[in-house]
Amino acid sequence: MSAIEMLDVLKTYSGRRVVDAISVSVERSERVVLLGPSGCGKTTVLRLMAGLEVPDSGAINIDDNEVAVGGRNLIAPERRHIGMVFQDLALWPHMTVFQHLEFALRYDKLNQFPDKPSRILEVLEMVRMADRAHAKPGELSGGQQQRVALARALVTNPTIVLMDEPLSSLDHELNLHLRGEILRLHAALGFTLVYVTHSREEAADIGTRVIAMQNGKVHAHLPARSRTV
Repeated sequence: MSAIEMLDVLKTYSGRRVVDAISVSVERSERVVLLGPSGCGKTTVLRLMAGLEVPDSGAINIDDNEVAVGGRNLIAPERRHIGMVFQDLALWPHMTVFQHLEFALRYDKLNQFPDKPSRILEVLEMVRMADRAHAKPGELSGGQQQRVALARALVTNPTIVLMDEPLSSLDHELNLHLRGEILRLHAALGFTLVYVTHSREEAADIGTRVIAMQNGKVHAHLPARSRTV
């Protein structure tokens, strides 16, 4: 059973086909990487899956439920059971680490955790950030900020996690280390992962399957070595 299905999905901006009638299927607990240069449409695919964009035509299914069809979203983003890590991380400078996760839980429509503080600390332990729960983003290193963004995506216990080039701003050593952390969390939690990158090395390391995109289309399916943890 597929976790995500995109069927002939078209998305245009100012008449340009950014996503050009593509069909993509992602199985449950799979790690699929969308690989390609800037402007190839990979981030737009992620945003369509999340419900942050609406397809011009085609359909999107999540867990066998139709969530979008041409011209409209049928299920709102907060009801798709998806966590997302943005490329710019989208951390608010005035909020602590704990408050970022608390905010995510406040707007979660699917899981109502009876003890939210315990849930937050549990996830911060998973990403090894419990000791920085009361720090603000400006007090954290780049790698720690990445962990906060990841924890915020995981705190609602999503079945699907989308990551948009989350490690692109890090040096190679830290990038490599956090790839391992992502794989460790995936192995522990079993979520479906769709990961966007322009790095072939990163794609081969993280993905169980790599989809290369070019000019809004699926260009090729590439082998992945899929490091294990």
